[in-house]
Amino acid sequence: MRVVITLRAASKAGAVMKRDEIIHLFESVGAIRSGHFELSSGRHSATYVQCALVLSHPQHAETLGRLLAEKFREHSVACVVSPALGGVIIGHEVARALGVRALFVERDRSGQMALRRGFEIAPRERVLVIEDVWTTGGSTRESIGVVEQAGGLVVAAGALIDRSAGHIELNVPACALLEMEVPSYEPDDCPQCRAGGVAMRPGSRFLRASS
Repeated sequence: MRVVITLRAASKAGAVMKRDEIIHLFESVGAIRSGHFELSSGRHSATYVQCALVLSHPQHAETLGRLLAEKFREHSVACVVSPALGGVIIGHEVARALGVRALFVERDRSGQMALRRGFEIAPRERVLVIEDVWTTGGSTRESIGVVEQAGGLVVAAGALIDRSAGHIELNVPACALLEMEVPSYEPDDCPQCRAGGVAMRPGSRFLRASS
């Protein structure tokens, strides 16, 4: 299957980073994999993107965070909020590049996303929500809901990778560093499942659930 990746990121100096460079960065650490995977959204795909493998290298995390932050400098944000666990590192790096606070939301005992650990958002505080990968956008929507319930104003959302190729609808201005045209399926519609294959579960959510 052909994966089309479109890069729309500017470097710190304002020059466009070469497409091959960003692809090589992800591939060099095994962050883009082919196979039969069950994503954290529950959907199945022949391609899995594990941004944590790139972000485990601090120099890469800093570079990617700076590139993503450049897309949102005009929004005058006061705080970055990310869903745990996947969005925490890139959210922190984006916040560092923008010179603002970095908070995260996480699931409470009921399984709902919530602000914990003493984190607070001021009324009408301008918030940017940052995620690592968008497939359906579910975690980002949950994070937006938590921020709004706390009284904050979500002015934009961003991600390192948008697997939907720009089809995510979040009701706020949204932009990803990379767009990937990668099909994903509900399990009943998955071609590989129909052929008798069994999907792997590589995501951290599944690992926690099985531990």
